[in-house]
Amino acid sequence: MLVNMPEVPPRLDVIFHKYDPPLYFVTFNTHHRKRLLANAKIHQRLVQFCRNGEERGISVGRYVIMPDHIHLFLSNNSDGTLSQWVRLLKRDLSQAIPNSPPHWQKGFFDHLIRNSERYSEKWNYVYQNPVRAGLVREADDWLWQGEIEAL
Repeated sequence: MLVNMPEVPPRLDVIFHKYDPPLYFVTFNTHHRKRLLANAKIHQRLVQFCRNGEERGISVGRYVIMPDHIHLFLSNNSDGTLSQWVRLLKRDLSQAIPNSPPHWQKGFFDHLIRNSERYSEKWNYVYQNPVRAGLVREADDWLWQGEIEAL
């Protein structure tokens, strides 16, 4: 006799609340960690690309641009892959970098956010990144951060 089992045990559904669409924490670095990114041109280009990304089904929430890497929180409600979107973003940002390529390390790091507590932990870590790096005394003083859309 077959017994119908729930797909996810009831208590795990509470622990691993899934965002719909999925919410990701994404980080990518410059080639050889060159300090190319924390400036007005890159910031403006990132915000513009991310706002246009909503047409592609990608919504970007909070972000921090460090001198040699970028952190983003985003939701993916598209038919395309996250790697395609990151590749397009890197290509777009490269147009604002005066140095000769390569500008980027290959690939990127992504982490699926499973619940609001984990999102808060990740955001607090990212938000304090410029302070830990000795770039500012207070996280609010870092110019190269923001939120495109509330996720």
